[in-house]
Amino acid sequence: MSKKTKAKNAAQIAVGKVEQKVGGAVGDKSLEAKGRKDKAMGHLKQAGEHVKDAIKK
Repeated sequence: MSKKTKAKNAAQIAVGKVEQKVGGAVGDKSLEAKGRKDKAMGHLKQAGEHVKDAIKK
């Protein structure tokens, strides 16, 4: 996995965590759900990259 891709995925996870926490704190269910979605997508992308790396070896 390239460092650039890893950083983008980590950033998406971090943004998702922040959105989820802020949404929960202010009672914005839409923002909280968006944060959960972003966080999950970042984790899925990372898992996909790990699979690609495993296949290359």
